[in-house]
Amino acid sequence: MTHTFVIFGASGDLTSRKLIPALYNLHVKKRLPAGTRIVGFSRTEFSHEAWRESLAESTAAFVGKRFDAAVWADFASRIFYHAGDIGDAAAFTALAEFLNQLEGEGRTSRVYYLSTAPRFYGPACEHLGTAGLAEESNGPRRVVIEKPFGTDLATARALNKTVHLSFAEHQVYRIDHYLGKETVQNLMVLRFANAIFEPIWNRNFIDHVQITVAEEVDVGSRAGYYDTAGVMRDMIQNHLMQLLMVTAMEPPARYAADPVRDEKVKVLLSVRSKTPEDIAHDTVRGQYEGYLQAKGVAPGSRTATFAAIKLGIDNWRWQGVPFYLRSGKAMSCRTTQIVIQFREPPHMLFDKGPRTMAGANRLVIQVQPAEGIQLHFQTKVPDAGMKMRQTDLDFNYGKEFKGQMPEAYERLLLDAIEGDASLFARADEVEAAWNICDPILSTWDQADAPPLHPYEPGYWGPTASSDWMAAQNRNWFDACPVLR
Repeated sequence: MTHTFVIFGASGDLTSRKLIPALYNLHVKKRLPAGTRIVGFSRTEFSHEAWRESLAESTAAFVGKRFDAAVWADFASRIFYHAGDIGDAAAFTALAEFLNQLEGEGRTSRVYYLSTAPRFYGPACEHLGTAGLAEESNGPRRVVIEKPFGTDLATARALNKTVHLSFAEHQVYRIDHYLGKETVQNLMVLRFANAIFEPIWNRNFIDHVQITVAEEVDVGSRAGYYDTAGVMRDMIQNHLMQLLMVTAMEPPARYAADPVRDEKVKVLLSVRSKTPEDIAHDTVRGQYEGYLQAKGVAPGSRTATFAAIKLGIDNWRWQGVPFYLRSGKAMSCRTTQIVIQFREPPHMLFDKGPRTMAGANRLVIQVQPAEGIQLHFQTKVPDAGMKMRQTDLDFNYGKEFKGQMPEAYERLLLDAIEGDASLFARADEVEAAWNICDPILSTWDQADAPPLHPYEPGYWGPTASSDWMAAQNRNWFDACPVLR
């Protein structure tokens, strides 16, 4: 069986910056299935050769020294282009004819990648269904949908309903590139392939969990979009919820798409619901100074560019363990990290000073920019009585494994081609995440909403966030990448 990868919105930035470089790297590594074709679809008029030349230039820029002209020539022979308007149903009929001619006889697997503006997701799926492009009698048909999947629970449900008119759930791959990162996948291996971690991965040993996605950049040219989304829709509902699920999930019966996703959904369904009063004291939101001057931001906008949220998971493993989710723009540095803060020892034998959580064991899982894991523990200072200091053990992917770290899209695109949905979101998972975020967004939109704290760019968000943690006798782990 051969494979065809169709990219809708092929002339867009995501295609040239991420998708084609990822597919090229898979080709270089000889992981792209033999006979795979890549077809671009967008309104811009291109000949096959003109699109190949355009992609050669952009791919060379993004893959750098790994670009090889001879290898590209072989890869480019698989690339084709078909012009059409995604809003025109007739264009999909023409696309179906083009694909049938290109593929010829025999069974073919197809992946339709919607690299388009979100408003086209529903119409594209409808047109694919009407043109018979979702029908699987001649091979698997899958559709990959980028975030954001809806802007709230109601729109997510409506989009799921529209998509399911043409595609069954097993055909739908909702992509979140965070799940393609090596460290996120390694977190499952850390927990479920090592006997030393899972027995202490619970409320008996863990005081709290921090999940931070900090961005050094401000909203930049995305201000128009960002002002309608904010940090909750842009980061927390998708990326941070995915990290929460992988951190808190139970071991699946086996590593396969449905068992893994079943356990992830159970986490979201166990998250304690919040009243407006809960939200007032369990969330902190902020906006960096200068945001209102960005082009595309509405005058007097109350959009949050920073948020910290405290969640509780009501199950046997996590009862009483708070999960702190934090994300923001214009912060001190770019880092994504999961911090497992263990409890203090029940009795301190060696240090009679004030007890602080800073001295307790801590496991830091750094998702980016330098993927790896660091364990913090106490050791004795030589020749100093029984004075202690915190020491660490590192695992750094860049040091332990030679070669270039794969881009997240490489793993995810290959999984979509091969039909492995383990790292893609299911319909009930998306809706459950919105069910957690909707009440917070609704409360923040009220006239008596919790305050929107200003913060200076280049720091760790508003001081109110640190004060909020201190009031709970805890501290943020404010560290720029612990691994480099």
